[in-house]
This record gives sequence, C-alpha cells and structure tokens, in this order.
Amino acid sequence: MSVKGTVIVLAVIFCATIVQGFPMFKGGRCLCIGPGVRAVKVADIEKATIIYPSNNCDKTEVIITLKAHKGQRCLNLKSKQASIIMKKIKRMNF
Repeated sequence: MSVKGTVIVLAVIFCATIVQGFPMFKGGRCLCIGPGVRAVKVADIEKATIIYPSNNCDKTEVIITLKAHKGQRCLNLKSKQASIIMKKIKRMNF
C-alpha cells in the first residue's frame, strides 16, 4: 500500500473516532413533540407516566396512556391537569 493510501486510511479512522462522541440530535429524543394537550378525560386515563430529564431528552414529560388502546397523549406541563397528576404520582412514589 502506498503512503498516500495509508494516510487516507488513518485519516478516516481518526475522523470516525472523533465523530463517534458527537451527539446526533442537539435536543435529544423526546417522546413528546410540541406542547401537548391541556387536558384529557379522567375516565379515559389508564396510566400516567412522568419522564424526567435525561441524556436523551432535556425536559420533563407527562405521558397519558388511554384506555381501550386509544394511544398515548402528552400533557402540557403548564396545564392544571398535568400539575395535579404530577403531584399525585410524586405522592404515590414517596
């Protein structure tokens, strides 16, 4: 192998090791896109989950799982229902 080929291979390996440490997405991978809904019918709620900031996402998320396989909704953290749910979940965990 020529010197030029060796230099190119070493440069590619060097760049690959540097790029591996850079995050692909600056904000992370949050589950909730946008602000979320303000409220959900209490009768439709099957489960509520709070996801705290981590390496993947830098914001707190409140995710509501609906009954009858209707999917999941993200609650707006500034809404009254979200603050009530967060208080109840924190109280249950302590």
